Amino acid sequence: MPDTDIADVPLTDAVGRRHEVAPATARIVSLVPSITELLFDLDLAGQLVGRTGFCIAPRDKVRKVPKVGGTKTIDLARIKRLAPTHLIVNIDENPRPLVEEIACFVPHVIVTHPCAPADNLALYRLLGGIFNRGAQAQVLCTRWTEAWNEMQAATRNRPRARVLYLIWKSPWMTVSADTYISRMLAAVGWDTHAPAGNTRYPSIDLTPEVLSQVDFVLLSSEPYSFGERHCAEIRDLRPQGSATRVALIDGSMTSWYGSRAIAGLRYLCEFRAGLG
Repeated sequence: MPDTDIADVPLTDAVGRRHEVAPATARIVSLVPSITELLFDLDLAGQLVGRTGFCIAPRDKVRKVPKVGGTKTIDLARIKRLAPTHLIVNIDENPRPLVEEIACFVPHVIVTHPCAPADNLALYRLLGGIFNRGAQAQVLCTRWTEAWNEMQAATRNRPRARVLYLIWKSPWMTVSADTYISRMLAAVGWDTHAPAGNTRYPSIDLTPEVLSQVDFVLLSSEPYSFGERHCAEIRDLRPQGSATRVALIDGSMTSWYGSRAIAGLRYLCEFRAGLG
């Protein structure tokens, strides 16, 4: 995976908006849990003035940052009182009408949308560049590249397998190939199974026929909190003699981009090795 010097990267976000380097007095509100964690790893704790209730990492530090609501429901009056200069959002996680409403009184809105593991490099550089944390961003880029190379070497000779990755129940829901999660799984040789169509997070009927088409069923820890009883429920649905394996997986390691992606690559590599 090629590397690039942080100074050579234009500060352009996911919607093509160019940003200037922010002053040291910048005040940041993050509406994206994984990016809130990334801001701490970029040494920006002192400038983070607001976060969502789902921003839970790093647990020992983030509790000191005021909450402004959820990722989709925000207390606008509270954000106004915090007087942020910069708002960080994500195309998938934050509704556009809400972001546009906040943009009426927050001067700088940074839109993110990582779609594949390697997009984390650009994310580190974008935020590191805007907030004058180029050295910290470069450290994260180096760590990500090391984890990626280790994962590639460890999985190079493993056969590809077909995986059904579940994120919700009632109805059962999965992820299409056109998602960050699927591309993280593909990096370790797992191809996701989903119904045909353009829906990125489709519902799916868990029939014996569907289960017979995959090698593994993985139940994510988020956004739905799956447990062993759900694994047992799916095992009972498998056709007789099925070799399909069912297991719980840490969803933050597949869906959280930012600095968590570094641990995510290593986790997935070890997780797949453990399943065989």
